[in-house]
Amino acid sequence: MMAASLFRRDKKATAARLKADLNRTDNSSGVRQLQELLDNVLDPEKPAADTEALDWCRCLLAGGDGYEHFCEAVRSYDNAALCGLVWTANFVAYRCRTCGISPCMSLCAECFNNGDHSGHDFNMFRSQAGGACDCGDGNVMRESGFCRRHRLKTGENVPSVPRDLLLMSEMVLPRFIISIIQYLRDGYTEPESATDRDLQKVLQHLEPQISFLEDLTKMGGAMRTVLTKILTNQQTFKELSMGQEDNMYAKKNYEKYLSALKNSGLAEEKRPSGTAAPGDSPTGAGAGAGSGALSLLGATAAGTPHEENKEEDQDGGQGVGQRKRVKLSSSTKDSSIMDSLKHKCFLEELLFWTIKYEFPQKMVTFLLNMLPDQDYKITFTKTFVQHYAFIMKTLMKSRESDTMSNRIVHISVQLFSNEELARHVTEECQLLDVMVTVLLYMMESCLVKSELQDEENNRHVVVNCGEALLKNNTYWPLVSDFINILSHQSVAKRFLEDHSLLMLWMSFVSFFQGMNLNKREMNEHVEFESQTYYAAFAAELEACAQPMWGLLTHCKVKETQEYTKTVVRYCLETLQMWFDAIGFVDEPAPSQVTFHLPLHRYYAMFLSKAVKCQALDLDSLLPDQEMLMKIMVHPLQIQACLSEIHSNMWVRNGLQIKGQAMTYVQSHFCNSMIDPDIFLLQVCASRLDPDYFISSVFERFKVVDLLTMASQHQNTVLEAEQERPMLEGALTFLVILCSLRIHLGMTDDEILRAEMVSQLCMNDRTHSSLLDLIPENPNPKSGMVPGSCSFEEMLSAVADFKAPVFEPGGSMQQGMYTPKAEVWEKEFDPIMVILRTVYRRDVQSAMDRYSAFLKQSGVHAGNPWPPYKERTPLHPCYRGLVRLLHCKTLHIVIFTLLYKIWMDHQNMSEHVLCMVLYLVELGLDNHTQEDKDDEEPRIEEHCHDSWFPGTSLLSNLHHVINFVRVRVPETAPEVERQRERETPPSTSTAASSFGQSSRRLSGNWRENLREAQLFSLVAERRRKFQEIINRNSREANQAVRPKASSRCHGPGSPPQLVTEILEIRESMLSLLVKLHQKLSARQNSLDPGWLDEADPARHAHGDGLTAIERILAKAAVRSRHSRRCLQEICGRVCPPVPPKKNSPGDKKSMDKEERRQRARERQQKLLAEFASRQKSFMETAMDVESPEVEAAMDVGCAEPPDSEVLYDCVICGQSGPSTEDRPTGLVVLLQASSVLGHRYRSDEAKQLPTSDEERIFPEDTCGAANDVRLALLQRYFKDSSCLQSVSIGWDGGVYVQTCGHTLHIDCHKSYMESLRNDQVLQGFSVDKGEFTCPLCRQFANSVLPCKPGSATQVGSWHAAGHKSHAVLVKEVEELQEQLAVFPTESNLTKEMESVIKDIKNATQKKYMDYGKNPGSPDNDFLFMYSVARTNLELELVHRGGNLCSGGASAAAKRSCLNQLFHVLAMHMRLYSIDSAYNPWTRLTQITQNRESDYEDEERPEVPMLFRDVPSLLIIFVLTMPQPLRKEHFTCVVKVLYTLQFTQALAALSVKFSPEERLAWSNTGAAKKNLPNPERSCEALLGHVISELAKAKGIYDGSSEDTMLSSSVWSPQSIEFSLQQFCLPFLRLSCLLQHHLYGDNLPGCQLEEEFSLLVGCLALLPGLAPPIGSVSSAACLESNVSVLDLLTQWCAELVDQADTPALQAMSLLAHDPRWAAPRLLQLPDNYNTIFQYYHRKTCSACGKTPKDPALCLVCGAFVCLKGLCCKQQGLCECVLHSQHCGAATGIFLLINASVIIIIRGHRFCLWGSVYLDAHGEEDRDLRRGKPLFLCEERYRVLQQQWVAHTFDHINKRWGPHYNGL
Repeated sequence: MMAASLFRRDKKATAARLKADLNRTDNSSGVRQLQELLDNVLDPEKPAADTEALDWCRCLLAGGDGYEHFCEAVRSYDNAALCGLVWTANFVAYRCRTCGISPCMSLCAECFNNGDHSGHDFNMFRSQAGGACDCGDGNVMRESGFCRRHRLKTGENVPSVPRDLLLMSEMVLPRFIISIIQYLRDGYTEPESATDRDLQKVLQHLEPQISFLEDLTKMGGAMRTVLTKILTNQQTFKELSMGQEDNMYAKKNYEKYLSALKNSGLAEEKRPSGTAAPGDSPTGAGAGAGSGALSLLGATAAGTPHEENKEEDQDGGQGVGQRKRVKLSSSTKDSSIMDSLKHKCFLEELLFWTIKYEFPQKMVTFLLNMLPDQDYKITFTKTFVQHYAFIMKTLMKSRESDTMSNRIVHISVQLFSNEELARHVTEECQLLDVMVTVLLYMMESCLVKSELQDEENNRHVVVNCGEALLKNNTYWPLVSDFINILSHQSVAKRFLEDHSLLMLWMSFVSFFQGMNLNKREMNEHVEFESQTYYAAFAAELEACAQPMWGLLTHCKVKETQEYTKTVVRYCLETLQMWFDAIGFVDEPAPSQVTFHLPLHRYYAMFLSKAVKCQALDLDSLLPDQEMLMKIMVHPLQIQACLSEIHSNMWVRNGLQIKGQAMTYVQSHFCNSMIDPDIFLLQVCASRLDPDYFISSVFERFKVVDLLTMASQHQNTVLEAEQERPMLEGALTFLVILCSLRIHLGMTDDEILRAEMVSQLCMNDRTHSSLLDLIPENPNPKSGMVPGSCSFEEMLSAVADFKAPVFEPGGSMQQGMYTPKAEVWEKEFDPIMVILRTVYRRDVQSAMDRYSAFLKQSGVHAGNPWPPYKERTPLHPCYRGLVRLLHCKTLHIVIFTLLYKIWMDHQNMSEHVLCMVLYLVELGLDNHTQEDKDDEEPRIEEHCHDSWFPGTSLLSNLHHVINFVRVRVPETAPEVERQRERETPPSTSTAASSFGQSSRRLSGNWRENLREAQLFSLVAERRRKFQEIINRNSREANQAVRPKASSRCHGPGSPPQLVTEILEIRESMLSLLVKLHQKLSARQNSLDPGWLDEADPARHAHGDGLTAIERILAKAAVRSRHSRRCLQEICGRVCPPVPPKKNSPGDKKSMDKEERRQRARERQQKLLAEFASRQKSFMETAMDVESPEVEAAMDVGCAEPPDSEVLYDCVICGQSGPSTEDRPTGLVVLLQASSVLGHRYRSDEAKQLPTSDEERIFPEDTCGAANDVRLALLQRYFKDSSCLQSVSIGWDGGVYVQTCGHTLHIDCHKSYMESLRNDQVLQGFSVDKGEFTCPLCRQFANSVLPCKPGSATQVGSWHAAGHKSHAVLVKEVEELQEQLAVFPTESNLTKEMESVIKDIKNATQKKYMDYGKNPGSPDNDFLFMYSVARTNLELELVHRGGNLCSGGASAAAKRSCLNQLFHVLAMHMRLYSIDSAYNPWTRLTQITQNRESDYEDEERPEVPMLFRDVPSLLIIFVLTMPQPLRKEHFTCVVKVLYTLQFTQALAALSVKFSPEERLAWSNTGAAKKNLPNPERSCEALLGHVISELAKAKGIYDGSSEDTMLSSSVWSPQSIEFSLQQFCLPFLRLSCLLQHHLYGDNLPGCQLEEEFSLLVGCLALLPGLAPPIGSVSSAACLESNVSVLDLLTQWCAELVDQADTPALQAMSLLAHDPRWAAPRLLQLPDNYNTIFQYYHRKTCSACGKTPKDPALCLVCGAFVCLKGLCCKQQGLCECVLHSQHCGAATGIFLLINASVIIIIRGHRFCLWGSVYLDAHGEEDRDLRRGKPLFLCEERYRVLQQQWVAHTFDHINKRWGPHYNGL
């Protein structure tokens, strides 16, 4: 009852009372009351969503205080020295490699920005799995990198916590936690029976509770300590976990929990009673079970781990059961790893449920938030390890394994990155055993029988790459943890010392040995191309190679020799077992290849490390010869298959096999795959018999049959077109094998340099792609970290930086590195390039760049051969490799190939010769020790024995071979000729006396000790060998196919082989000389004296000739005998070329020469014709700045007086005038533009706000100012009059631009039809009338008709009249009175109407309707003349805002204003102006009082002084009959100038202070009495002031403004101010005159602009314009007194005194001057923008948008693709682009640093204006390096915006469907 009464009372009071009770010494009643209360509050049967319980808990914890107050109190005792901020996926964090000790170190933005990382190698990254901030943790990062807060260790001097503060927490929280646990127990159902949704529901209900716990952890160290105590206290757990006896509910869910626990073990069957209960130590590590777990691994047969497999039959199933895990079961690992779990504290059970519920984010965050507490960290890590097997099991069952993987790693990376902790857990909880066992168990679930080698009897099992486990990388979290702990030295050492563990690991690696086997498809193309190879390569890299690199890091010094020896020993044992299991004898199975040999690679890499770093002797680590031969087979098979794949022999296996070949050599894989393979082959080659090795190579590459001296041969294994690429492959492989030194003695720096050079030679590279392409040891801790100083130093040593340039075509370059000249000269290594290219074209690209360099530097002009590069010396251990180059087999091959090339046999190529010469040269450069000159004569004596007397290449070079016996088909030419005659092309082996057959030969070789050793192998092998060797001697080569293959010829086989003897009488030297002659096509290309000046160094670069000369020179230098032979050969008169070549050839070659000559001439002619055509096209089409070639556009000025203007149609190609019936039109693009509206008064660009204080106010833009002005006028004056007093179109005006090409309008229509039917269109919408100009492909959407007419009329417009001003004024008035004649209906008028329709459609309705009654003619009228105004203003902007540059600029050449004016004029003549209101009369006549008129109407007309003068000019010009005579135009301009000048005076007077106003008014009055007062500024100014002063309040309200301007006005400053005010009007008039009458615009200085324009417009009375400055008043000319006019205009204001003064003032002072349009000024460092905006919340929904964007025109913050801000189906960016830019938007995407352009219904990615220090973009901020503004790019962007050229310059447009 007690509790119930408490429950109903006020929570705060109750809490206070209870706290007091508990604080007494005897607190038993308090405790009891509290427990009862809690039983009630935390009753587990209440729904979890009930928030009442949480409120109670908060009050109880605070003990009667306010909860907020309590939180602050607890925080003040925070003693944490770590930051520990936990974040989830997509959070932006930092990683600094300079400060990190562990590669996983990361910092939150706050700690990063508060620390000092300037000059460090850091980057920003988006967290994938989540993480925690390591600031303050000295185990993970260096203290120098801590931020200010954590460096000061503020936590250490915090006072200790008063006991009563947290008293209640200690009592209440255990109950709170068990209540959460009970909910979790109760809600859990096994996934088989329930959907995942049920679990999600339980978690949703619990969200507030878990968040509450999370908030507690954020209170700091004091609260965490309390929580740790509770979570780890075993006693409390015991008491609360079972629940009280009488509580049925608790009992029920406890049972649920027990059954869940039961299922947690990995072993599904009952254990043998021998295993102890795993409860003796925290992880049950003490359980002394022997073979439990692992024998169990052997026993569980196939299938997924959670299905009990009832198959007793061990051999059943997909062969999976046949896992003879002999090794596994004998191991003495601890069985408890796989056991079911037991829990002893809350923490363990909480983690258990976290795993069961598949790591809900909130729980993970809570568990991680506790980590700054050290005690907790240790306990939690142990608990985590204890549950490791269970985690793996849950992960494999999970449907959301990706999310779960991320969450697991989120936790484990925090625990295992810390070396201290990892070591502790390794010792106490056998972390390594747990991990390896769990990994093994995981992989066992997807093993299948291997089919490598012996398909039937293969006992090896491999992982099946098609399984989800591998395909989805489910193993990734476990492997990544393993790699992580191996990076700690102390842990890795334990691993390397524990032999049973190593053995287990090897058996794990062997699961991957030979996976993803490919079998060559011979007949049908494979039906289904499996993509499993991705999984296979990823698995080998992640699960095998990366742990290997991790271990290798710790085997770097001599002291660690033992480790290496152990690993090598186990590798060999496992390999031996593997060979046995797959039933391997000596030959690999044909047409099978696997790219996965991790065991070989482990062995190779540990060998390499042993020799390189640990000074071990190689031989002590090598097995016997037989094992070496086995080891060599599979890597060699891969090399041969690479060649086969590139020779298209595997095409029926589909593209995926090519993918494998590429991945194998790709930069991320090559140093874990191809490099170890080649190294292993190099080791084998250096220790095996060289003849055996060489013959094996040619046999594997299937080109043995090709190596015969006969001109024809049969090849049973290759088709003819495959022979050449396979031969090239074999030779290239041998060259790589002999010359690659990556593991044979190069230092790390040399390797890095070689890698870098080879990448740069293929292509110029950006810094990031170079980092990516250079293979680094995959383990980040291994020596060469990318971005380490050695990388940068090396880069600057070998490459030059090319800064990013912007090409005029608009494609943006990035900063590139390009090789220095000396690199091309000395270091370009084609062999390294071949080894590292993924695509064959890269090799070609490197060669092209090389030859371009040679041409440019003048070294060699032709097609160079790959240069030969000297190698670094071999490490002494590998000297044996040189024997490859000095073995008879190779020499026979070389001799044969030289002969075949000389004789032009089929399937030879330049590449073959190149590689053969490369091998010869390698042999010359790497002598064996025996090469001594004086021994030569002695060797000569054995000459009759075999092809060559010895093994030294040097002595074999000049050995002459006389006869060769060959096996040829009966049909070969050799058989038909008599046998003695020397026959052309043929090949095989030489021995003058063939009788003493091979037996003797092998005996002779056996003297060599090494060979002898070789023959002591198994008898079977010996036979095989002898066969190979005999064959070598007998047929001088492996030439004839092995016996086995000749058996398989059935009946109907190809012609029989017969043996022929060929006479050769050549040596390698003589063949080289002959090839030199052949290549140079000269009979005696080398004269005898040639040797004397030969110097090998001179011939470094060049073609084949150079290569041969270099080799001959080297041979001569190295051996006197060779020198003598050479002189002899060169001295001999060259024998005639083989007959085949003689007479007919010569004739043919002559014809060829002649034909070539003719072809060349034809080509010349064509090119010339083409060039002239091109020139004429360029002149009409492009901006060729050639003043003499005026495009047909400048209507009229270039033609003789009476010809008609002719237009070319770019579709039909006809030229002719534009007529009424068949009008011609200009290709134009109409687009709405708000560029003018975004102009500001000041010349400075606005800054982009990057903090909450900064803002941008749009009120002061041109568009806003004009809108305000129109609205004000509409408030007080008559609407129709308002609509003629201003222009609109600042925002959303229609801009018309053309490419200058014309076409017939009917041609255009049919063109559009054809586009409509052609569905392949990209990027534009034909239905909207869009198309590309048929000639220049510029984007367009309309055609502007050209007015017909001859040039004669134009002349008459120009005629200068001599009428007086008054006469002209009258004429103008009459012209205006004329009624418009409606044009007759014709094609032309139809087209003009349709263009008007297009113009209206180009912009939005809201930019057209400004009147009170939408759609009225006044509205239309306003819109029409504003289009003209917009285009004139924009042209002014494009000319730089003034006309100083003069001339017909490029823009004018393509301007279509003339045509546009005609179209608008035709349209506007339809509206006549009511004569009563015609402004002309008010401008030119002094009217009598018209008061009477005003009474009829509600509102007056707009006073003249408020009207916009340029608008009036355009209205007059467009409404008067066309064509307008120039004298009338000038008259209009003069009259309007007077008005503009008066407005300038009025605007100026408003700026004065009252005192100044008085003073000037007096001065003016005085000046009035002087002669000619109308030409004096002062007089006029005084007059205006005195007139305006009559109006009430115009000058009254202005006091506060004028106080600011303290400047004193002098007559000069007044004159300047007036001129500036009038300039915009004059510029516009002048430009208009230029377009209407073709007048030129002369250029001038800025200060002379006024006088120049006045002169151009003929405003100055009198004839010649005076030179120098002109006074603004001097230009006034009027038919009536100016003073009277002024009085009248001012009177209009006085009459309307009801206008509030302030507004009248602002209307008067409206300044027409605007600065050029600018985009916002961006900060230099991108981080400034990113940090402020990426967290900024969306104004609509208050959340942080996923893709925030910024408008660069006005600074608006918008959500890209955000649904929260969608209106009428338009997303925010599209919507904003319509409001802000009339459908043109420029947005910077904050999270991607790129700019997108929206133009109407299309969008494109423009690129980035922020580049890193290496001049590269970082799209999507993937690299996260600091980015800086590239001013030049930003200028280009702004220029494209102002010039409206986005459509033309950017090519990749796509529709956005309103979704941006």
